[in-house]
Amino acid sequence: MASERTDELYKVLLDREYPKELCAEIAYKNLNTDYTATRMLGYLYRVTNPRIEDLVDEMLAILSDRDAIVQKKELEHAQAVINDIYRNGL
Repeated sequence: MASERTDELYKVLLDREYPKELCAEIAYKNLNTDYTATRMLGYLYRVTNPRIEDLVDEMLAILSDRDAIVQKKELEHAQAVINDIYRNGL
């Protein structure tokens, strides 16, 4: 089930008259979390009418940022486990 932010993103994209299939692909397949949908909504409110290429480029940048954050959290967790082993042993 889609979040309110994802539905809002889909509606904003449709209101900007982007192709329906593209709107669904962006909102429901790629930017389907509150974090990513909110980031794209912020972009759409700042930039009046981005070309489709710019819209897709922004989507890819948002996904790249999200992946970097996830990887950072995973590395921090792994480091915390290693530190615990050093302190307390196996």
